[in-house]
Amino acid sequence: MNKAESSSPGAGEESLIYVRRIHRRDLNRVWEFLKKVFRDVNRETVEYQRPRSKKRFLEVYEEEGVEQLLFEVRQGDGQEIVGYAECAFEITGTDNWMNERYFTKHDMRPLFVEELAVHPDYQGRGVGAFMLEQLEHLARIHGCTHLVLEVAENNIGALKFYRKRSFYRLDAAIFMAKKVAVDSELLPPRALKKPRPPEASSASAKPKRSPRRSPKARTAEKRTSAPPPAPLQPDAAADPERAPPARADADGDDEPL
Repeated sequence: MNKAESSSPGAGEESLIYVRRIHRRDLNRVWEFLKKVFRDVNRETVEYQRPRSKKRFLEVYEEEGVEQLLFEVRQGDGQEIVGYAECAFEITGTDNWMNERYFTKHDMRPLFVEELAVHPDYQGRGVGAFMLEQLEHLARIHGCTHLVLEVAENNIGALKFYRKRSFYRLDAAIFMAKKVAVDSELLPPRALKKPRPPEASSASAKPKRSPRRSPKARTAEKRTSAPPPAPLQPDAAADPERAPPARADADGDDEPL
């Protein structure tokens, strides 16, 4: 790197975009950059823009055959990331839908562009065009015949950008869906009945049950409700024949008094 490249641009000087390969010390900073670029896009698309997670992003750095390029602009004593490109010379990843036989059948040796991210504040300033030019240069050096990338159909700005640079639709496959008419598992809201007036609610109230009574109280109640005693028998003295027999005394004397 010469002296002109290492110094920051002064007032009125043209800013330069530098490209280099990513380093391990850049990983956290690049991940924050990707979240800033793709957060809004991922809210609107069916398929996540890769990488879906930081874990997967860190795994990509360790994979062979993957190029990760940083595009920076000098800002004072540091560099600001304005673009990130990730590409591979063969189909990578376990979640990839690419069919390798398609490219073999059509005699294509693609450079697969996995990521192409431009800082929102630098869009329209030539960053994306420079990134594509760098990738096309890399493809020629490695004997590739095509750049192949994926873009969401509702990403109108990106589609316009690529078509302007001679990209064309490679396949007719798109995401399609049909709404299925089904009944809801939960019933719709229902009107709540008005509260009853106080008199209506007291009239319809159930009679209260009498409290439970103890066994002693029940015994006393039986005594008070017992039938009247039988009439007294005629006096034994007045009618000797009806007198009951005399009982034996303790000493065995059974003589009547």
